[in-house]
Amino acid sequence: MQAFTTLTGQAIPFGAANVDTDVIIPARFLKTVSRAGLGAGAFATVRERADNVFDSNAGAPILIAGANFGCGSSREHAPWALADLGIRVVISPGFADIFAGNAFKNGLLLVTLPQDAIDRLMAVAADGQAITVDLENQVVTTPFQDRFEFAMDPFRKHCLTNGLDEIGLTLGMDAAIAAHEARAATERPWLAGAAGR
Repeated sequence: MQAFTTLTGQAIPFGAANVDTDVIIPARFLKTVSRAGLGAGAFATVRERADNVFDSNAGAPILIAGANFGCGSSREHAPWALADLGIRVVISPGFADIFAGNAFKNGLLLVTLPQDAIDRLMAVAADGQAITVDLENQVVTTPFQDRFEFAMDPFRKHCLTNGLDEIGLTLGMDAAIAAHEARAATERPWLAGAAGR
């Protein structure tokens, strides 16, 4: 998983509330076992309109959304599609719980801010100005001296800033696991199959 510290870039001023996972990646695009290429189907129904904010802000790494983003079914394809679209951060007044868990496990940073901050960031993004998301200091800033602090679970912050998914966390305990296995083989050799030899 790619580590996240600070990101400055254009933001997509989407702003819609109650966006469910079927809007993020419609079911017709889920006939794959690969994460690659899902970005092409991300927000397909929204992108059917010629003047949509996704195509006019292609490549923007930040998405500004409305409340209850990621509600609906629990498909992990939703954060996969966002990542394949190039999005690394979603800023919203709130996220659906299952989506938030899936996003975290896939290295997508979710920032929760109050609606007035979202409204301001929407205006800045619509003006084409870059936004900075600083995970280390837990703050979102703009070129206009706007500063919005956000809360972050310390464990999730540690994982995201160090690029650690569940496998990475386990591999980080390699020495402790090896020591435990060596001790168990000595103390309980029958577990290792030595008793039958």
